[in-house]
Amino acid sequence: MKDQSNFIKTIMEEDLKSGKHDTIITRFPPEPNGFLHIGHARAIIINFELAKVFGGYTNLRFDDTNPETEDEMYVKAIKRDVEWLGYTPHGIYFASNYFDEMFERAVLLIKKGLAYVDDQTAEEIQKTRGDILTPGIESPYRNRSVEENLKLFYEMRDGKYKEGEKVLRAKIDMASPNMNMRDPVLYRISFAVHHNTKDKYKIYPMYDFAHPIEDAIEGITHSLCSLEFEDHRPLYDWVVRETEMPKVPRQIEFGRLGLKNTVMSKRFLKQLVTENLVDGWDDPRLPTIGGLRRKGYTKEAIRSFILATGLSKVNSEVEVDMLEAFVRDDLQAKAKRAFAVINPLKVTITNYPEDKIEYVDVPYHPDFDYGSRKIAFGRNIYIEKEDFSEVKPDNKYKRLSLGNEVRLFHTYFIKAYDVIKDENGEIIEVLATYDPETKSGSGFNSRKPDGTIHFVEASQAIKAQFNFYGPLLVGDDSKDLIERFNRDSLHIKYGFVENALKDVQLYDKFQFVRNGYFNTDHSKEDLLVFNETVALKSSYK
Repeated sequence: MKDQSNFIKTIMEEDLKSGKHDTIITRFPPEPNGFLHIGHARAIIINFELAKVFGGYTNLRFDDTNPETEDEMYVKAIKRDVEWLGYTPHGIYFASNYFDEMFERAVLLIKKGLAYVDDQTAEEIQKTRGDILTPGIESPYRNRSVEENLKLFYEMRDGKYKEGEKVLRAKIDMASPNMNMRDPVLYRISFAVHHNTKDKYKIYPMYDFAHPIEDAIEGITHSLCSLEFEDHRPLYDWVVRETEMPKVPRQIEFGRLGLKNTVMSKRFLKQLVTENLVDGWDDPRLPTIGGLRRKGYTKEAIRSFILATGLSKVNSEVEVDMLEAFVRDDLQAKAKRAFAVINPLKVTITNYPEDKIEYVDVPYHPDFDYGSRKIAFGRNIYIEKEDFSEVKPDNKYKRLSLGNEVRLFHTYFIKAYDVIKDENGEIIEVLATYDPETKSGSGFNSRKPDGTIHFVEASQAIKAQFNFYGPLLVGDDSKDLIERFNRDSLHIKYGFVENALKDVQLYDKFQFVRNGYFNTDHSKEDLLVFNETVALKSSYK
């Protein structure tokens, strides 16, 4: 971002030049009510990278004002995701750290005649707000005295009233063309146990009241948020001004970045998790940061993608292919090469000794020193079913067929001469011979094979599960999201990987030759598990 220009960066530069600020301070303020997704990744990267450009810093602050939906599990997951993306917050804070001060600021508003306790129900308040063309109707409790409002507000704090029985509202303008300024609710009663403060509080501030105060307390200079908060900015400024906060942050909105055919609604993602339609918040089918990490995406690829899309004042949407291209480009340099046979077909090399295994030392990467592994070769091997055809279909076919030969990567030429079929006529084994004079690296090149294919030696092959992922949603986009959930979005195949991978670790990344990029997942007993990250294909254009 240092070499990029955008409207927020320009504002920050001007504020530093004018002396308005001497340090740029931003914040990332997630609500701990779910796992972060790729949209949050954009907010994280923008906040941290912009502050870093100017030598400033960024706070991680949890907007934990809604105890009914929040949980410590989410707090831990969010911390982990921010750290995984490569960022260390200047400080980690919670809105709940400031509940006492927020209460006192609300008392100040009451004393100034700018807040009142309303006995109307939520439904009644909603009905009297009006709409864009119709002014709202003032509450019958709007003109309570300061003394009565203070008494009632303290009683709300002390738990004297039931949930929904009373709220504290700002007294602004029920005829304002901005609906957010029509006496918004500032506090409501809740007896839910808070993940941080437990049962200490019986009332909780609303987001629109709490957020500007949090920013002001922390001295945030530029409060960056997505475009839907643009209409909330007058209320943000009102709260900071009327609560008489010493430091005045500036809210700036930027456009959201979406991925086509990708839903990032926390409510929808949570429903998938709670109804066990996916394997938790980090299911690789989900656009959560945890899901992308488990799928094999790298933090470098995600950062590069976010920065490449730029920063705009309007919402935008890009193809998933673009994100995958950044992942693929990053993995080309990082993923070790290895052999995996995903749809195995047994090949017996009948002229090779039964009790002999030989090894070839091969580097894990052709361009980087990631070490090497030993590829085993023996009488029995597995190849991909797609790499064999009884009859060569045409001259463009560059795989194994009866009467024709191929090179096995790093080893020998083999020629197929017969097949064994089951009672249904399905080929279960190919019989072949090898030419010992054609070993790779021996200088033999007098004839050209029909192609080169990969293989895994059978006696040392390790069983593996390969997970492939389809789109999360299918069908008519006018239908409910759960109706559109693709229950066929996970495909599992069982095959083998070469023996060199027996000690793989979680999140080890491989380019399985001719098959794609894969990430090592949580393995099972006697079964390695790999998730497809991206297929092998050219980069996004």
